[in-house]
Amino acid sequence: MSKLSPIESEFETTEDAEAYDAWFRAKVEAALASTKPRIPHDEAMARLDERLEARRAARRLEP
Repeated sequence: MSKLSPIESEFETTEDAEAYDAWFRAKVEAALASTKPRIPHDEAMARLDERLEARRAARRLEP
């Protein structure tokens, strides 16, 4: 097990970094292979803006 410096990596060991890399690559491959309909960028951003505004509004209502 090889320790990594926090300056070099957010992971503690090379094994942790490699495991995350494998997980991330699998997620990307699955997304690329997906047959689900795509959401256009503008629509995705509009949905995100709505969710963020709803959270901001809820925070403003908190005591």
